[in-house]
Amino acid sequence: MSSTSSTSSSTTVSAGAHALARVEPPVLAEVVRSGFVEGRHRGSLVLLAADGRVELELGDSEAPVFPRSSNKPMQAAAVLRAGLDLSGERLALAAASHSGEPFHLELVRTMLAEHGLTADDLRTPQDLPLDRVEAEAYLAAGGVRERIVMNCSGKHTAMLAACDLNRWPRDGYLDPAHPLQKLVRMVVEETAGERVPVVGTDGCGAPLMALSLAGLARAFRHFVLAAPGTAERRVADAMRAHPEYVAGTRRSDTWLMREVPGTLSKMGAEAVQAVALADGRALAFKIEDGGTRALGPVLARALQLLGVEAEVLARIGRAPLMGGADVVGAVRAAF
Repeated sequence: MSSTSSTSSSTTVSAGAHALARVEPPVLAEVVRSGFVEGRHRGSLVLLAADGRVELELGDSEAPVFPRSSNKPMQAAAVLRAGLDLSGERLALAAASHSGEPFHLELVRTMLAEHGLTADDLRTPQDLPLDRVEAEAYLAAGGVRERIVMNCSGKHTAMLAACDLNRWPRDGYLDPAHPLQKLVRMVVEETAGERVPVVGTDGCGAPLMALSLAGLARAFRHFVLAAPGTAERRVADAMRAHPEYVAGTRRSDTWLMREVPGTLSKMGAEAVQAVALADGRALAFKIEDGGTRALGPVLARALQLLGVEAEVLARIGRAPLMGGADVVGAVRAAF
């Protein structure tokens, strides 16, 4: 009798946990072709009011996600806290997912030389420019995959320079137990106001600190509201002053930071986006399937709900679907 009861209880708990695991996040975007909804992108989203309270939550904003490159402002703040003296375009590039445009690669090479480093010191994977137009031009000019071309090369250059400054070993600088990465984790946890529940490995090889979307939005809010001169504010100011070094000339982060004064914006791989406005309003979202085509429409709609009125939103939210040479539909926000 006791054994049977125990088995039944275990089955019930397991079935309940399985049911919870099957709960799908809400639809954030629809793919509409010729008037027919042919696909949907689900995800979770959180909007914070200027005072930091949650104004809107869709899905689960407390569940951990990998913010991917949306964590780069925190990583850049960590190298400043480690004593590295960066500012202007160099600091923006340290927080960048650059497009691999010529001015990006030129500054990475300059930074390497300034700190006695070479491209061979980078532990980024060999890659092509992130921007498709730049990748085509790069290949047409005879370019090959290189570590310096990878979109995180500015961040890695700053990390290596911080290691040398502190006499920390270059070997293992991407190990979560390395002094620099311990400092990164501390900055992430302090600015997000929560503990990192999981540490993975990002596409560039760096440790990847998981956060909730609410925590990610709080971190970006912290950066724009931090006191002038602090590491966080210095990063935010550099990114906002030089957005083309954070992303590229054809990227939504650049357009938004350039055209909405005081805005801090950083996307991450697998369709993550975080934004903070100058007054502390903030947002973060994650498209569940990693569909980056939904990023723009969802971002534009989220900013509208935060009260942003700017012509750039139409540009950011544009995601047309083609039928031959004609536009026959679009990806559109569904909330």
